[in-house]
Amino acid sequence: MANPPQATSSAKPIENTEDQVVSASSNGNLIDSLEKQYLKIKEHAETYPYVWASYIVVYGGLGLWTAYRWRKLRKTEDRVRNLQAHLRKLVEAEESATSTSTKVVEKGSTSSEKPSK
Repeated sequence: MANPPQATSSAKPIENTEDQVVSASSNGNLIDSLEKQYLKIKEHAETYPYVWASYIVVYGGLGLWTAYRWRKLRKTEDRVRNLQAHLRKLVEAEESATSTSTKVVEKGSTSSEKPSK
């Protein structure tokens, strides 16, 4: 009866090694499939160079246009943020000037009322 537990404990390492072998073979299969796909693409590019050149022109142009528009959008956003900050400062300055002028007017009106009494 001591042998069956030993068999199960020895079976677990065998399963682990089988998993490792399966994962290694799947990595090998993945590498092989990627290599086959690369070779197909390479052969096609050598056979039809004008098609691939047109791909480069079209998708390269699309990438350049996207980069241009992205940069222009970022510059516009920066300009808007700067204008908003400037406007915020102007509003704060106006509010502080208004609050100080109302305090002066209030003090002046109370002082003008005292001599009239």
